[in-house]
Amino acid sequence: MLGAAGMLAAPSMTVARSGSPSMTVVRSLEDTSRRSQTARLVPRFLTHCAQNCICASPYFLYFDLQISGEIPGASPDHHMMSPTGNIGKRAPFPYVNHSPNPSREFSGSIGNVAWKERVDGWKMKQDKGTIPMTNGTSIAPSEGRGVGDIDASTDYNMEDALLNDETRQPLSRKVPIPSSRINPYRMVIVLRLVVLSIFLHYRITNPVRNAYPLWLLSVICEIWFALSWILDQFPKWFPINRETYLDRLALRYDREGEPSQLAAVDIFVSTVDPLKEPPLVTANTVLSILAVDYPVDKVSCYVSDDGAAMLTFDALAETSEFARKWVPFVKKYNIEPRAPEWYFSQKIDYLKDKVHPSFVKDRRAMKREYEEFKVRINGLVAKAQKVPEEGWIMQDGTPWPGNNTRDHPGMIQVFLGHSGGLDTEGNELPRLVYVSREKRPGFQHHKKAGAMNALVRVSAVLTNGQYMLNLDCDHYINNSKALREAMCFLMDPNLGRSVCYVQFPQRFDGIDRNDRYANRNTVFFDINLRGLDGIQGPVYVGTGCVFNRTALYGYEPPIKQKKKGGFLSSLCGGRKKASKSKKGSDKKKSQKHVDSSVPVFNLEDIEEGVEGAGFDDEKSLLMSQMSLEKRFGQSAAFVASTLMEYGGVPQSATPESLLKEAIHVISCGYEDKTEWGTEIGWIYGSVTEDILTGFKMHARGWRSIYCMPKRPAFKGSAPINLSDRLNQVLRWALGSVEILFSRHCPLWYGYGGRLKFLERFAYINTTIYPLTSIPLLIYCVLPAICLLTGKFIMPSVSIGYIKKIFITRSMEQNAD
Repeated sequence: MLGAAGMLAAPSMTVARSGSPSMTVVRSLEDTSRRSQTARLVPRFLTHCAQNCICASPYFLYFDLQISGEIPGASPDHHMMSPTGNIGKRAPFPYVNHSPNPSREFSGSIGNVAWKERVDGWKMKQDKGTIPMTNGTSIAPSEGRGVGDIDASTDYNMEDALLNDETRQPLSRKVPIPSSRINPYRMVIVLRLVVLSIFLHYRITNPVRNAYPLWLLSVICEIWFALSWILDQFPKWFPINRETYLDRLALRYDREGEPSQLAAVDIFVSTVDPLKEPPLVTANTVLSILAVDYPVDKVSCYVSDDGAAMLTFDALAETSEFARKWVPFVKKYNIEPRAPEWYFSQKIDYLKDKVHPSFVKDRRAMKREYEEFKVRINGLVAKAQKVPEEGWIMQDGTPWPGNNTRDHPGMIQVFLGHSGGLDTEGNELPRLVYVSREKRPGFQHHKKAGAMNALVRVSAVLTNGQYMLNLDCDHYINNSKALREAMCFLMDPNLGRSVCYVQFPQRFDGIDRNDRYANRNTVFFDINLRGLDGIQGPVYVGTGCVFNRTALYGYEPPIKQKKKGGFLSSLCGGRKKASKSKKGSDKKKSQKHVDSSVPVFNLEDIEEGVEGAGFDDEKSLLMSQMSLEKRFGQSAAFVASTLMEYGGVPQSATPESLLKEAIHVISCGYEDKTEWGTEIGWIYGSVTEDILTGFKMHARGWRSIYCMPKRPAFKGSAPINLSDRLNQVLRWALGSVEILFSRHCPLWYGYGGRLKFLERFAYINTTIYPLTSIPLLIYCVLPAICLLTGKFIMPSVSIGYIKKIFITRSMEQNAD
């Protein structure tokens, strides 16, 4: 019905089957060679790990005779396979290649390459103090992840000449709120705290004897309200703003006429049900990603279809075709936003600042193309309303692998690639990959968190971008420079080394003027998160967030010795760092008492341990390999990718080798007996996995950044009716309660880590706020009970009572 495999200009298609009934549909990876920088781990360990790590099951690969790129040619024995589609195009002719032990083959090719690159890179790093790159250039330590404090406001200890050099200056600046604005607010907080203390003292010391149960309930409610207010107010004590310098970023990493040194970014888009999440909305999000203002070879878009819907698959195929026309148009005329639905619906003067004489003509033609694209998408949606009894059938007569959404194989399809995906002007497009992880009965799939972890592993094998951006399917990129804004923090030599993620505020389209359902969340996004940014950083809110891949893998941030601070620094500065002389004793103590909030492992410790073991100590290498496999799973390629601090894949990695590992890492049993979801990746255990994931990283000592550019970076769709809004709020509240009663509750978790005191206040408030509804309900009912019973929770006040109080106080003072 809705076939799309044969629609693309590149005719190649790959289908992979494992020993289980799983099947993986994959477009040929035209050229997956990417920049691979040096890892920090000693290379002998990688060799041993790669040569001994064996995947679970064999694979049988099918390759097209006409595959482009580096995949070997096929034999003349082939057969047709193509899903049906509304646009008829020639189907590919796959070739069957049987491999008895592909994991062993893979580990040899990837592992040896990784070993050699690490040997050369490590030696060069030690001798010259530079970090080699696969394109022949190098980054000095001061321009990569140099040693520095965790805040951009720290003094830089540079000479004046370097400070005057534009390429050496910081990429961002912390802008404190003026004292004339923030001090009055702090004074009001202190005044209210004093009044609140006096009120509670009076209420507790003056019980109402004839209505003691009612009085006790009211006092408990009032104490709860006071604690909730304190937890909400004090994290706002140090609000800040931040400025970015995109010109300095370009001078340092993206100079015109030179190869771009900007870090690679893998962008994740998650969707489940195309009937509830319209494919046209997802298509606009994908189009805005493909048109982002960032080097095309540094951007890869991964779309997770957790419902294995053929409708999503076909809509993505149509989107990739339309992107060949849309992307060059928006880049030529520099239009914003780059989601066509929202661009064409703007009620503004679209001719403003446009001077190119052909703009009007091209815009009309593009609008007509987009309307035709919408008709095709709507046609796919209309056909998908009624599912055939036998399920969806592909063109060659075989059923669609995802007909059973709870029991289907993993599927991957690359629609656009770096050497095969060209736009109408012959320029390359970013990579676009469709991913649907394997699902089988009897396995825990962990909803969105599990899907995100599958994307982390697939992207690590195929592209391994140093940073990752996750977006909901209805959140499009509204500011094409959003990635550059994030890089101003993540690639800053001083600040970036300790940043786990950069969070952008959520903004929405389609909200009525009065915002009747409070979708803007102004207090939270414009006040609370700015206050947290002055402490240890904002909480992760589930979308519009650029992650440091290293932080998601459980590594700890670098620790810098700091001078002893005062009381305020102890509140918002965390614990004091231990001296180097105590390093050995601290390690011994940590072995005796294991705290789950402490980082999973330290790269420096691993490197020291492997070096100390010696290259001939095979037992130590095997133990290290087993330790990494226990944490990350049995995949040589993925384990090797986790050790690449600057991302990238080995230069000599072949598409078929990467394909085998991509199949393996999305299998439903891959996470068994690993630390995925407990210490690594998105954390399981709550429907609000975003709060839990951010909390774990903050507990390890990472900090986050809140970026609020003048033009909103991302925009999404807000609930348009009361029912949807209430369901959304109920889900948030349920997730907070799940965290409150779990082992990750901020009331008792992470005290052995480096979570700052006021940051903990914010997380506690995030988890307990749903329980406020209980005392609030009781407090609202108490007046009615008092009227019905004639008993009141406040003592009766009379002139005689007031005189009695004054006389008692006077006698106490005279006695003293």
